[in-house]
Amino acid sequence: MTIIREESYFDGGLLGLIGINIITALLAFITIGIAYPWLICMKLKWISSHTVIEGRRLKFVGSGIELFWTWLVWLLLTIVTLGIYGFWVVIKMKQWEVKNTVFENENY
Repeated sequence: MTIIREESYFDGGLLGLIGINIITALLAFITIGIAYPWLICMKLKWISSHTVIEGRRLKFVGSGIELFWTWLVWLLLTIVTLGIYGFWVVIKMKQWEVKNTVFENENY
C-alpha cells in the first residue's frame, strides 16, 4: 500500500523576510523592547502564513498580550533563579509557538 502525501513547502520570499525583520527590529528599538511579544507574534504569523504542510497551510493564532504576560512570568523566574530558568525559556517559547499554530480553515 502506497501512502500519497501532498507537498509541503514554504512560499515566503526573501524580500518579505527582509521586510518583516526590518519592521520588527525597528519597532523593537523604538519601543525599547516593550513591544517584543507583539513583534514575535507578527513574525510567527508571517512565517506560518507562508508554510504549507502536506497541502495544509498553517495559521498562527497567538496574541501579543498573551505572550506579554507569559514573557513577564518567564523573565521574573529567570531573575529569581539567577538566570537558570532562562535555559527553559527557549523550550517554553517553542511549546507556546506550537500550541498556537493551527491549520488554516480548521476550527481551533
